Amino acid sequence: MKRFVTIAGNIGVGKSTLTALLERRLGWEPFYEAVNDNPYLADFYADMERWAFHSQIFFLSRRLAHHRAILDHPASAIQDRSVYEDAEIFARNLYLQGKMSERDYAAYQELYEAVRAFIPPPDLIVYLSANVETLRTRIAHRGRDFERSISPEYLQQLNTLYDSWLDRFDLCPILTIPTDEIDFVEDEHHLHRIANHILDRLQGRDVLSLS
Repeated sequence: MKRFVTIAGNIGVGKSTLTALLERRLGWEPFYEAVNDNPYLADFYADMERWAFHSQIFFLSRRLAHHRAILDHPASAIQDRSVYEDAEIFARNLYLQGKMSERDYAAYQELYEAVRAFIPPPDLIVYLSANVETLRTRIAHRGRDFERSISPEYLQQLNTLYDSWLDRFDLCPILTIPTDEIDFVEDEHHLHRIANHILDRLQGRDVLSLS
């Protein structure tokens, strides 16, 4: 049976890494977040107020294209970050922080709501959670220059918005994986259990514990 699974979570939590590992383990087609392709991203981190709308529109358009491609793909696929996060987490956070004007945010939301109304959701969202200290460590480790200026406060606000979004999201099941104390890169046991729980959750499981 064809499956469509999305990996969700904050900046630096390990979405792309887990997507790649699950691609090899499960044989699913990966669709990665278009970070390196975004021509506005470096400018955005340097001047959020000027470039927030441009950057978010790029991410939204690329994610929608991926979402459509996944639905049309003949085999199972795994997506690095969902279209919902772009609007519900990142664009909303920029608006709340005053980095995106009310006019730009209203235009963005109108586009998002119009598109969301007719795209089928994934079969499952896998949410990778982590505290701010863990996120900062992982961000520093991967060494993207434009991410070095991300503040702890910014990451915490994103975590808060994720919690709020997950509480009200009801379009598909969610599997929450707390990642502060696990290492699915180096620990094959952790990766094995994550993969198995994803398959199980497609039939009804909620929260993963690796204790």
